[in-house]
Amino acid sequence: MLKRIMQLTAAALLTLAAGTDATAQTLKFDARGEFKIVQFTDLHYQSRNPRSATALECIDAVVGAERPDLVVFTGDNIYARPADTAMTHIVDRIERHGVPYVILFGNHDHEQGMTRAQLYDIIRHGRHCLQPDRGSVESPDYVLEIADSKSAAPAALLYCLDSHSYPATKRLGTYAWLTLDQVQWYRERSRAYTAANGGRPLPAISFFHIPLPEFAQAAATEANVLIGTRMEKSCPPLLNSGMFCAMREGGDVMGIFCGHDHDNDYTTLYHDILLGYGRFSGGNTEYNHLPVGARVIVLYEGQRRFDTWIRTLKGDRQNVTVYPDSYVKDDWRKRPVKEKR
Repeated sequence: MLKRIMQLTAAALLTLAAGTDATAQTLKFDARGEFKIVQFTDLHYQSRNPRSATALECIDAVVGAERPDLVVFTGDNIYARPADTAMTHIVDRIERHGVPYVILFGNHDHEQGMTRAQLYDIIRHGRHCLQPDRGSVESPDYVLEIADSKSAAPAALLYCLDSHSYPATKRLGTYAWLTLDQVQWYRERSRAYTAANGGRPLPAISFFHIPLPEFAQAAATEANVLIGTRMEKSCPPLLNSGMFCAMREGGDVMGIFCGHDHDNDYTTLYHDILLGYGRFSGGNTEYNHLPVGARVIVLYEGQRRFDTWIRTLKGDRQNVTVYPDSYVKDDWRKRPVKEKR
């Protein structure tokens, strides 16, 4: 198994930002101090299936309506052979919009006759792709920096991870987990960025395909505010390698966004981290019972808050919320009393 952790100094860790040698593009907060991300997930695209036209239409409609600064695809992008044709169709479609993007893998992408490494290299051919050279790693984890609106200094971070596919044996559950090497990888980079920022964690978001076990725990906590739709149980790995705990201790990650479970699009706050699903973005090539769409996330420069909502293919905006305010219950005892007239 390829080792994920390189022995790097804190300074060297900070060079592993977006576009290490992939692009000259810089992600940056705009003049209003805003940065918008669109998350597509579970396209399950099949190049020879007319039903997959919906996935490409969804990309066009949502990107056209939202005009994001970055697009993130969170896995299960392709779902039939030929894999190179399917992935190229997705890359070509997002390239039309001239928006920077990254494409993460799910548990099905590598099942269509090509390895993660081969698919990764196809994706990197895109002019606006921000994924770094993978080196000797099949599918690397990486950090995208969002620069301050007035300088090149990083003001926010996006951790992009590969959540793999399946364990070596069914005795260990149905789906794979983020490895201990990946947990250490996150810890090292989080600490390095925090140290470089004078000991203050930079606001961060994380993206990957398979939800953490904490997604199920959070949804089962009745006191939590849950916004959106939950029509199926979360399907996380059986084993918990501690990534949520690491991110909570790191203090930078505000939200974790995944895909995988097609009939879920909810968000809920768990120990101060928002756990959220995207919206199923594909056609009828796999099960789905929600209107096709995508998740939108708007970060605010210098603030530990963000807005998020669902934009559907038909143009509706659903489940508009603010982190963390929308998920914190007020004290009903302190509500103002209306005077009787």
